[in-house]
Amino acid sequence: MISPTAEYGLRAIVTLASDPDKAMTATQLAEATGAPQGYLSKVMQSLGKAGLVSSQRGVGGGFRLARPANLVSVLEVVEVFEPVKRVLRCPLGRPEHSPDLCPLHQRLDDAAAMVERSFAETTIDELLSHDERHPRVWTCQNPGPVGGPDKA
Repeated sequence: MISPTAEYGLRAIVTLASDPDKAMTATQLAEATGAPQGYLSKVMQSLGKAGLVSSQRGVGGGFRLARPANLVSVLEVVEVFEPVKRVLRCPLGRPEHSPDLCPLHQRLDDAAAMVERSFAETTIDELLSHDERHPRVWTCQNPGPVGGPDKA
């Protein structure tokens, strides 16, 4: 549904949101999320350019969320890497399917619209568990050296 790059971005953002007072380096984020470190560094640069994370060099430096997690939507993070693919016109270019979409492409666009709406309505904060009585895993965990990093 989303690219591995967008998923790495979401994992990194959720990881940062889980401890917003702590800056994390790309190495720490890669270890926590199971993402390849070199690739994750590029992901973090993109998130920084989009204004979703800030970074600081030097001792005690690293990445932090630029805004509180309750003000960042899943859609904002995903769209840094790719927009939700909507079907706005007939992908086959058939003139008889203009201006309205055929039933098939209309259904596909309706599904994409639901995904887009769900991502827009879900904040990063909602992906975190705030109730110690009902803990949950908030993102895929790196299974460690035996199984290697999980694949997106």
